[in-house]
Amino acid sequence: MKLTSTLFRFSACLSLVASAATAFAQRPGDNAGCAACGGVMFFFIALFVINISGLIWVARDAKSRGMDGAILWMLLVFFTSFIGWLIYIFARPQGTLVQCLNCKNKKLQASVQCPHCGFATA
Repeated sequence: MKLTSTLFRFSACLSLVASAATAFAQRPGDNAGCAACGGVMFFFIALFVINISGLIWVARDAKSRGMDGAILWMLLVFFTSFIGWLIYIFARPQGTLVQCLNCKNKKLQASVQCPHCGFATA
């Protein structure tokens, strides 16, 4: 859950920067319009990067947990952003991820088979 709070704080800071830059652009005679435009563009680029990194994390986590619908979860997170990510967090299989003895990828500790290589643990 540390990742969620970090992403939330980062996006909140970006929105404050964008709103401050927009406020400076309202003064007549100042050339702060470029700063406001740059701040808003930076905000949307950072938001895009955060969403893409969230999609990658969801795909890797779903595959590690042996979920069949990883692409559907990615689409949900893509179209609904933070709300879809929260739905995924609460709907995913809970448990500790451990390293597979055969392929060294992560899998759920309670899983009988590794979702990556199919290696069955005794």
